[in-house]
Amino acid sequence: MRVAQIKLEKRHIVLRCDTKEEDFNLGDLVVVETKEGPRMGRVISEVQDLNTAIFFKSIPPVIRLATDEDCKKQEEEEKRAAEAMKKCKEKAEQLALPMKVAGVNFQSGGEKVTFFFIAETRINFRELVKQLASEFHARIEMRQIGARNEAKMMGGVGCCGLPLCCVSFLPDFEPVTIRMAKDQGLSLDPTKISGLCGRLLCCLEYEASTYSEFLRCLPKCGSRIATSFGEGKVIKQNVLSKTLLVEFDDGQLRTIKAEEIKEKAP
Repeated sequence: MRVAQIKLEKRHIVLRCDTKEEDFNLGDLVVVETKEGPRMGRVISEVQDLNTAIFFKSIPPVIRLATDEDCKKQEEEEKRAAEAMKKCKEKAEQLALPMKVAGVNFQSGGEKVTFFFIAETRINFRELVKQLASEFHARIEMRQIGARNEAKMMGGVGCCGLPLCCVSFLPDFEPVTIRMAKDQGLSLDPTKISGLCGRLLCCLEYEASTYSEFLRCLPKCGSRIATSFGEGKVIKQNVLSKTLLVEFDDGQLRTIKAEEIKEKAP
């Protein structure tokens, strides 16, 4: 399979798309089939071969090169979306609903309009839906999203200096726990292990299984072990190199490999 990275127009979303063996150039405007329907995007990478035996997740296809008519339709949809956002915000304020309208999406040729919102409490938006349906003459869906989804919709740059993972390549959000940060020996300062969304960094999950596996082979900090150098207490672990900093009974500090451990000391 030959793929290219496509950045959706006017959105901070980058997709890896199946080019259907077509060769596209950097900067080409194309139409991509997404979960939300056809969307325009710009080619931002060279077309490359993808090993489907390794990467087996479904990949959206590139339908064709974009035409002038596609560009005109895109501009009209953007204008309509901006107006819809404004109307929804105004009506939500008039109804005193404690919610933040985060985005809007037109589907099925405008027959269905989905509004994305954020709220801390349960919202009764029946009247809002009724008014919006009357305004747009379409079926209205209100979809509540969390902080992670908002960051994915808005886009941004992470603490690593790169575009957010959820925008660039992550198709779904995986559970992330504070235990993952502890296993990796990271600072537990929330400002250092949290993303723009205010939640734990998604990248904490990437190496979590490796750290968890390696930790099972290493004694915990504070435990006593016996080595060829004598008995001592584990002061620090280096998980990736599988080494330990050990304080021996004679007061010496020495870094030893995991395989040099004979047994746990009594």
